[in-house]
Amino acid sequence: MKRVLLFVLTNLAVLLVLSVALNILLPLLGIRPGQAGIAPLLVYAAVFGMGGSFISLAMSKWMAKQMVGAQVIEQPQTELEAWLVNTVRRQAELAGIGMPEVAIYDAPEPNAFATGMSRNNALVAVSTGLLRSMTRDEAEAVLGHEITHIANGDMVTLTLIQGVLNTFVIVFSRLVGQFIDRAVFRNEEGYGAGYFIATMVAQLLFGLLASVIVMWFSRQREFRADRGGASLAGRGKMIAALQRLKAAHEPTLPDQLAAFGITGGRSLARLFMSHPPLDERIAALQQAA
Repeated sequence: MKRVLLFVLTNLAVLLVLSVALNILLPLLGIRPGQAGIAPLLVYAAVFGMGGSFISLAMSKWMAKQMVGAQVIEQPQTELEAWLVNTVRRQAELAGIGMPEVAIYDAPEPNAFATGMSRNNALVAVSTGLLRSMTRDEAEAVLGHEITHIANGDMVTLTLIQGVLNTFVIVFSRLVGQFIDRAVFRNEEGYGAGYFIATMVAQLLFGLLASVIVMWFSRQREFRADRGGASLAGRGKMIAALQRLKAAHEPTLPDQLAAFGITGGRSLARLFMSHPPLDERIAALQQAA
């Protein structure tokens, strides 16, 4: 319940910020609020499509900590915490990025994720389930996988892709709505019921298509992160870590963090999977030179 309430309140806050930004931006561009035309539509779509994605990215570290209850290791209190921080520091130096925050969150599933606004302002979090079920070598490979996500700028790249697609979804769904409203419902003035119905249906369909594209990019970067983890920790360790995850039940994260974890949850269709099947990831590493 706390996660749902936090998600709703955060999205309401984002909508409020974007609405204020839109009302400030439109007069600066010489566009009146409520004015029809392609220019106002493009501005509206860019503000809500791109703006929403990047605000979410800027809040991603805070949101992640709140949603999974991740506790950042400020000063290591145990030998395990010291090992985690030292391993992340060493891998970050090898990858040429700033030292991320390191956190642990309580969850029975073996999982980890990385998030953050930039390569030098990131968070790496691991679950207690991962620390209990994996050897140090396997956990090291998982950390290398997450460090590679940060070094490759995957969070920013995926946010940019999502923002661009969101913009297109907003524009095209409204253009389709206008076309249906005029061609089918013969409404020549204003926006009738046909516009709103057609826009909602088109936005749903275009949104599904956009999700397919985003998930394809997400799956490709998982293969790259696996190769990066193998480079930082060793190919054998990375394969062993994936095999350990395969042997365990499929871990899950909240939807907003699933794309940044070491594994993804099962999907109804491959097109909507944020992560490739573990068998494919293991095979890709085994076939690598």
